[in-house]
Amino acid sequence: METIHAISTNVETTSALLSFAEDKLQLIALSFMALVYFFKVRWILSFKAGKERQAPTGNRDTNAKRGAVYSLFNIFMPWSMPSTRQHPFFYLQFGIFHVAVATSITMSIVLPYLPQLISSPLIIMALQTLFALGFLVGVGRLIRRIVSPYIRAISTPDDYFSLALLVVWLAFAFKAAPNNSDITEFWLLGYFFLTAFFLFYVPFSKISHYIFYPFTRWYLGKTLGHRGVYPLPFNPGNEPLGRMFTRIKSVEGK
Repeated sequence: METIHAISTNVETTSALLSFAEDKLQLIALSFMALVYFFKVRWILSFKAGKERQAPTGNRDTNAKRGAVYSLFNIFMPWSMPSTRQHPFFYLQFGIFHVAVATSITMSIVLPYLPQLISSPLIIMALQTLFALGFLVGVGRLIRRIVSPYIRAISTPDDYFSLALLVVWLAFAFKAAPNNSDITEFWLLGYFFLTAFFLFYVPFSKISHYIFYPFTRWYLGKTLGHRGVYPLPFNPGNEPLGRMFTRIKSVEGK
């Protein structure tokens, strides 16, 4: 009887812990992150944008606003940059990894409050497939960061820590997706505690680069649009498409 009572007490304690981790803890972490970002955005906006000192130049079919919008959505146009045109596989990895991370964040909100939205076996399978792919891409990126002397030279401890933690978090997301506390409670606890940790940690890490993205891209595009450079023409020299999307090998000595 004592053994049964101990097991029952442990289950109740664990369930209470999971209830706290997926609800109150997440709300506290989200509120903290929102507060930090509020002050960070306020700090960014405290700097006055530089004014153009030259007249509009270059292509007359564009302007500062068009250039800014183009620059802002440039991330969704891999054909607009030589680096992504010539390395489409790396762009695919980039897309998979970031979509997996964004989906996992969304799942941390859906599971406690709207679990019926992802209760279908097909949706669970799709989520787990995405998280598995994101996990593999993350592992590959971590290995590349360690092995490549060029990437290693510009990496900081935060880069390794953040990437490794994201990889572990995606593994927990994979196991937590079925949302069956009787079977996956350990994974659910780990997933929600890791999510909360990220919400506290991200504003102070390099992961928070996304908060600067809209500001930097908007001002860059505005400047280049004013100077007639943005939006870039897709294929100004009528170069064969096959050559445009072929990786250009570097020549030694250059």
